[in-house]
Amino acid sequence: MLHKEIPFLRIGVPLCAGIIAYRYLDPDTPFLLLSSLLAAAGFVISIFFNRYQTNFVYGYPLTLALFISGIVLYSNEKDSISTLLPDLGTYLTTVSEYPTERGNNFRFTTRLEQKLNGPDKVCLNGSLLLYLRKDTGTVHFKPGDILLIRCVPIEIRNRNNPDEFDYRFYMENRGVRYSAFLNRGDIIAHSSPDKRQLAHKALIIREKIIDLYRLRGITGDTLALVAALTLGQKNMLDPEQKQIFIKAGVMHIMAVSGLHAVILSLFLFNILFFLKKKLNPLRIVITILFLWTFAFVTGLTPSVLRATLMYSFLQTGKLMKRNVSSINSVLASAFVLILMRPSVIFDAGFLLSYSAVIFIICFYQDLYLKLSFSNLIADKIWQAAVVTIVAQAGTLPLTMSLFNRFPTYFLLTNVIIVPVSSLLVILGCIVPMTFPLVFISQPIASILGFLTGITESITLRASSLPFSSVENIGLTPTESLFLACTIFLLTWYMLRKPAFSVRYLLVMILIFIFLSTFKDISHKTSDELIVFNNSGNITLSIRTGKKLNLYEGEKDISPDILKFCATRGLKLIKKGKPKDPTCLKVNDNKILVSSSPGLTNLSKLDPDVIIITGAYPSTAKVISHPGKVKAIIISPEVRSGTRLTEITKPIASDTVHIVRQYGAFRMRL
Repeated sequence: MLHKEIPFLRIGVPLCAGIIAYRYLDPDTPFLLLSSLLAAAGFVISIFFNRYQTNFVYGYPLTLALFISGIVLYSNEKDSISTLLPDLGTYLTTVSEYPTERGNNFRFTTRLEQKLNGPDKVCLNGSLLLYLRKDTGTVHFKPGDILLIRCVPIEIRNRNNPDEFDYRFYMENRGVRYSAFLNRGDIIAHSSPDKRQLAHKALIIREKIIDLYRLRGITGDTLALVAALTLGQKNMLDPEQKQIFIKAGVMHIMAVSGLHAVILSLFLFNILFFLKKKLNPLRIVITILFLWTFAFVTGLTPSVLRATLMYSFLQTGKLMKRNVSSINSVLASAFVLILMRPSVIFDAGFLLSYSAVIFIICFYQDLYLKLSFSNLIADKIWQAAVVTIVAQAGTLPLTMSLFNRFPTYFLLTNVIIVPVSSLLVILGCIVPMTFPLVFISQPIASILGFLTGITESITLRASSLPFSSVENIGLTPTESLFLACTIFLLTWYMLRKPAFSVRYLLVMILIFIFLSTFKDISHKTSDELIVFNNSGNITLSIRTGKKLNLYEGEKDISPDILKFCATRGLKLIKKGKPKDPTCLKVNDNKILVSSSPGLTNLSKLDPDVIIITGAYPSTAKVISHPGKVKAIIISPEVRSGTRLTEITKPIASDTVHIVRQYGAFRMRL
């Protein structure tokens, strides 16, 4: 009876299924038309069953209609992004965020408004990722500022290494499909608008709050941590600071999420204790308004929106004197976010946030009641431990799949850090609220800075402990999905055994084992050549069964290679950079690796694959080789300015693979 108790589960699953179907299958127009006709026919037929107590026919066309709606919503979101040509053009844009320093550039996003073609103006949709060179001086752009720029849009591409993070997909889900590099002279005009959008005002207010922290004596790394912990502004953090929190398993406290919303709602609800009985509705309304203000200032991230929406639904139900299902409220908030932006279901923060809160709602109470403590402090520690255990269980598959690691001391660090971070969030809100009262805000800011230092110190010690993090573990997306289902059903069975049939758990375990076994068998019975796309360096590898032989001279192995080995369960064997020239033999295939294959006796070697290396290779005689060459691979080591027309022009285009341009090369041997 889940469709009655949790209606948003019934309507949310087919909607998400439609979005995922468009992502991986891309259904064509005839399929959508046929499905729409079937759904319409189903609704008509269901009319004749309305006389019965239960209309069992109505659910099928409703599910199909929601599935189609997911496809249409996601396709409209993708199609709304304008297509740009890689030509020099003039664009009118609106700055979306404050610029941040990245290497030798200032990096920021602008929303595309128009393209100017002389007197003609073409309206555009989507955003543009800009890199402004640092030698142009200090930038003073604010969200909402209008820029008229001249640039060449470049489509964002992946390196296409196996199992790498899909950066192009990640940016496209945020409306960004192109990037461009600018000099100061490329900015034709810069002006402030008459009226800024609410989202831009929110970012400006957040920056002003950070300035208030600075004026109260919080500076340097402490300011960066305070901004991250209280406002979710992580751009000021050093990469090393982020890694410390990731290894300690407490990175979630830097993402403004449901944790922050719960802390603030409980704090404010208790502060307004005098508004009881008849004034209790006013107490609820004030708390909801404060939470929405907090969500607004922190940039309306999906995680804090989820918590704010859920809290609003729950408290609105109390105002209406109706019992509201917590899990249904969570799914209702997800449904609203998906309607606003369908691609949010692929967002890592969205998935981690919802998986954690669903596990907490479903299993916290049952696990907490397994032990009881008469001592108040012990009981509070047990509560924090239960929340941490349940949330970690819910996010474990995603953590392994997305971050390729598992923090071993997560329970210890969260039990200590979460209460301290709760106090940090509260103090971080009090400082700007009491800023004019120096005698109040100054001491509170000092305490805030002191507690932030303690948090960083504890986290640093936890991350430096032996075996603080299990590295290089990974799962494919499919394995992650079924492992999540398996953990959910296993936890349900262990905590609620009388209300659960074990056969569902067994089926899920068998599916997960089948997927892992199938992956192992497919790797053991095959060999593969992989040339990874690592900038300026040849990373040649040959997979023979479950072993990845890596021919590379670099000391540090690329994270993409480590993740690939972890995800596929491969044993990494480092062979060192091959000599020039080298002929490798795998089964019946000969692989020639050389920077001057034109000077090698190709007729004698008769290679199946030629990998051209070196910054400026000599390739004059490659095309005259009469052998059976299946592929000629231009490694990323070859400089982009090298003339390769003697290879790419006379030979069929599907034979030559330029790694820098087309991404990593893979071929079964």
